[in-house]
Amino acid sequence: MQQGYMFLCILIRCESLFLEEHVLKNFLTWIKSDLGPWGPLVLAVAYIPLSILAVPASVLTLGGGYLFGLPVGFVADSTGATLGATAAFLLGRTIGRPYVKSKLKNYPRFQAVTIAIQKSGFKIVLLLRLVPLLPFNMLNYLLSVTPVRLVEYMLASWLGMMPVTFALVYVGTTLKDLSDVTHGWGEVSTIRWIFIASGFLISVIILVYIFKTAKASLEKALEEGAGTDGLLASPVLPFVAEAPLGLQNPLVIKIDSSAVDHVQ
Repeated sequence: MQQGYMFLCILIRCESLFLEEHVLKNFLTWIKSDLGPWGPLVLAVAYIPLSILAVPASVLTLGGGYLFGLPVGFVADSTGATLGATAAFLLGRTIGRPYVKSKLKNYPRFQAVTIAIQKSGFKIVLLLRLVPLLPFNMLNYLLSVTPVRLVEYMLASWLGMMPVTFALVYVGTTLKDLSDVTHGWGEVSTIRWIFIASGFLISVIILVYIFKTAKASLEKALEEGAGTDGLLASPVLPFVAEAPLGLQNPLVIKIDSSAVDHVQ
């Protein structure tokens, strides 16, 4: 438990350094003026500390669109978001695990997610990314204490974050000045406002459709996953759980040799 609180203190202290608006603005200015072709790579790597510290990275996403345009900016931001999500996930599975598990009591329905992930890890993670029920950075840590495999988590996160990333990068391409990335919108002509509003409206309509579809699929998957606990304990299968599945205890499974012989 002491390790968990130490982990929290480090996060809070470091997060305060990144919340300064001018720090992110200066960072984007540095990328624009000094890094040249290395800029997209550095932008992608910058997602790692922000994701670990649970700092929203929307400024970086907008900045990617402003600095590099839609194709390059989208690739850099999408890659960076996945790298950051993976780094936070791995940290949550190691030194941050005690703290993350202590916070799960605030999310009682997440136990159903844990059960459903055993049945279809990729699908559940993908739907959780598409449905904005929890902040992306919080989800990184919550998913770290579930049985989802790392490869499934990375691929599902990458695909699931694409719609929002694309929308933010697009908005970034419409910004007039770098200062607009961190605050304000500057002087924008009427025609430009119409163009921005139209593009944003289309993006919102697409996102709403994706969110509603994904939410319905997620609810259905969780309902189906509710029966997974009984399935794992079924004597027909060669798996016997020692105790009901709980987030506070690791999942322990024994191989029933007699059942295996019966299947063979």
